[in-house]
Amino acid sequence: MATLELFDKDRQVKETVELPESVFGAKVKTDLLHQVVVAQQNARRSGTASTKTRKDVAGGGKKPFRQKGTGRARSGTTSSPLLRGGGTIFGPHPRSYEQKVNRKAMKAALRCALSARAGENMILLVDNLDLPVPRTKEFLKLAGKLGLSNALLVTEEPKKTLDLGIRNLSSFKSLSVSALNVIDILSYEQLVITQPAFEIISEVLGK
Repeated sequence: MATLELFDKDRQVKETVELPESVFGAKVKTDLLHQVVVAQQNARRSGTASTKTRKDVAGGGKKPFRQKGTGRARSGTTSSPLLRGGGTIFGPHPRSYEQKVNRKAMKAALRCALSARAGENMILLVDNLDLPVPRTKEFLKLAGKLGLSNALLVTEEPKKTLDLGIRNLSSFKSLSVSALNVIDILSYEQLVITQPAFEIISEVLGK
C-alpha cells in the first residue's frame, strides 16, 4: 500500500499515512473522466441564449409590396427569415444543458482523478490550512513554506479566512470536501488536502 507524509504548516513531517488503494490506487479511466468533465461543464452553462422566430418578430401583418411588377420575390410578410429584421430559423432558445451522471459513476471518476494526482506525486497532505487572519499576505507565507504555486486546497469544511486569503490569487482555489469535483482536481498542478478532509474522502469513496 502506498504511503504519504503528513506535514504541518512549516512542512515538517508529523507522520506517515497509508493511502487507501481503493481510492488513490484506482485505474485511471480517461473515457469516464471525459464524460464527467463534459457533464460538469454543461451543468455550468446558463442556457439563456434566445432568438426570435418569425412569430415573435414585431410587425409583419401587412404585405410589404405589391404582388406583381416590382421584379422581386412575392413576399407576403416582413417577418420572413429571408428579410432583414425578420425571424431566425432554428436559432437557440432557453434550455438546460445538464447531462445526468449517476452517483456510482461520479464516485468512480473522483477515484480516477485522485489516483491520477497520486500517481504524479502531486498530492500534499497537511494537518490544517487555518490562517490567523484573512489576508493574502498570510496565505502567501503559508504557500511559501509548503512550496505551493498552483494548487487546489481541500478542507473538511468551508474556511472563510482561507477563502478571503486567496480570493485575489487566480492560481489557488479552496473547496470543502463536500464540493470536491473532477474538473477542479484536474485543473490545478497540486492537490493539497487537510488531514480531516483526507479521512472523509477515504471513508466516503472507499466504500
